[in-house]
Amino acid sequence: MLAGIITVSDRASRGDYEDQSGPALRDTLKERGWQIGAEAIIPDDLTRIQETIRSFSSQGCGLILTTGGTGISERDVTPEAIRGIMRVEIPGFGETMRFSSLQTTPNAILSRALAAVVERSLVVALPGKPAGAVECFVSVCGAIDHSVKLAQRVPSSC
Repeated sequence: MLAGIITVSDRASRGDYEDQSGPALRDTLKERGWQIGAEAIIPDDLTRIQETIRSFSSQGCGLILTTGGTGISERDVTPEAIRGIMRVEIPGFGETMRFSSLQTTPNAILSRALAAVVERSLVVALPGKPAGAVECFVSVCGAIDHSVKLAQRVPSSC
């Protein structure tokens, strides 16, 4: 399957620091046999997030991971961007990611990580810290393949 990774960060998009979350997710996906079809580093901007997700979906990315913008600061707008273009939200992903992260950090309760179907792609919004992004992705990994097939409307034998 083809995946896309979007790092949402004002500072990384300006080059103030090197993105570490995107590469950490890329390595994790490659370890699991996924192909990376597209990657981007964009600012915390609702319209840019939506445009990039739609672009990756039109390029055939069945899975789109975003990292960053899921907290509660004023610039954190990733969940709002996704909700503005989604067909359906999948609450179990966010619940599972928060529960998993809560085992290592009490601040996980502040996360607004989520998953949704946008066009024909599963979009998973992950935290911005590399360890948190990978940990949350791994916690929901078991449901990814089936969810992508459903998003892409692939007939299921189940």
